[in-house]
Parts: sequence; structure tokens; C-alpha cells
Amino acid sequence: MKKKPFLLLPLLILIFNSCIGISADIQMRRDGSFRLVLEYRISRMAETIGRLDGNEIWQFIPTGRADFERTIARIDGVRLVSFSSRERTGDIVNNITLDFKDAQALLNFLDPQGRRASINREDSLNRFNIILNEPVSSEINTDLMNLFRQAAVGYNVRISFSAEGQSSMMLTDGAGKTITPPPQAEVVLSGRNVSLEIETAEILGLKEGLGVVFAYTVPR
Repeated sequence: MKKKPFLLLPLLILIFNSCIGISADIQMRRDGSFRLVLEYRISRMAETIGRLDGNEIWQFIPTGRADFERTIARIDGVRLVSFSSRERTGDIVNNITLDFKDAQALLNFLDPQGRRASINREDSLNRFNIILNEPVSSEINTDLMNLFRQAAVGYNVRISFSAEGQSSMMLTDGAGKTITPPPQAEVVLSGRNVSLEIETAEILGLKEGLGVVFAYTVPR
């Protein structure tokens, strides 16, 4: 079967609805280019659950270098800097570094339709909006979701952003409404590097979804 190219936001949404962990570090450079450093762990249990009959709603999980190469070949301004993969304690662990010539190239990789990722510009201030996890659909099988939550114990999700000067971060629900950080989350809301870290199992309990907004000043 021919594998389809994937985009990062569908990957993140899958991660937030399965038993895998991820670290995503977004770095903006002075010249306006971006670097994205990813590490994600795919549980063998998640892979097994995804193959069960009736679970076709779970999206394809990219596990190889070729999956990334197929995607970036279709997007201008993206370069695969490095890729490595290994197995560790029953998980597949992938490490990927990608460079983007500008914000548009990054958005085209994350979500070209602009439904879950966008940048709003106002004078010298940019707001980078990412919906990580949409509200839980009523069509999702509750028993299956509980199975994922049990399997997700021990996995964390971390997303960070850095730019020249000071940045800030706020959290939203899956509809983009500002929320208070969940008590179990570790957050850095302002500074050179802002970040969110939370257990994957805890995210699965946020029925209204989860998003982040990074605010930063455009370099001159």
C-alpha cells in the first residue's frame, strides 16, 4: 500500500489521542527562519491498538525517514537536517530536525489549510497559534479512549518556543478560548524560551481540547 504524506499537526493530534510522547522545540532565528526539533516515542501498544478492527479513525503514524522526505518534497522552503530512529524499552524513538526558510514554510508544514496553525501579525508583534488537540468528539469510543489513557501513563508531551528577545505563551482550549493552565502542567509563560509540559494521559482528559499561543516580537 502506498503511504500518504503527513503533516505535523495531524501527527500531534494523533499523539494527543494515543499513547505516545513528544518533545517539539520551535526556534525562530533573527533572519526570520525557523528550526523545529522533534523527538517522539511511539508505543508498541499504540501501534497494536491502531491495527485492531474498527480503529480506522486513528491516523497513520510516520515512523521512517522516507515519510518525512515525501512530505517536505511537496513544500517549498523546508530542509530535513537530520533523522534518527531507535528502539528503547518497547518504544520506537524518532529524532528529527527540520529547517524552514520563513514562517510560511513552517505553517505549510504544520497545517497548510490554516485550521489548526496560524500566525497573526500586528505591527512588530506576532502571535503563533497552534491547536494541539481539538475537543473530544462524541463519536470517539469511550472504552477505546480509556484504553489509550491507561497505556499513556509514563509518557509526556512538551512543546517549547524561543525567539530573539522575550516571548510569552498562553494556553487555550481546542476552540482557541484562553484557559488557565491545568494544575498538573509545567509551564514557562514568559522569557527567552516558553514551554508547556504535561502528561499525555492528562491531555486525554481535557475534553475541550488544548492549544497554545506564542507571542513574540519580529526581529528588525
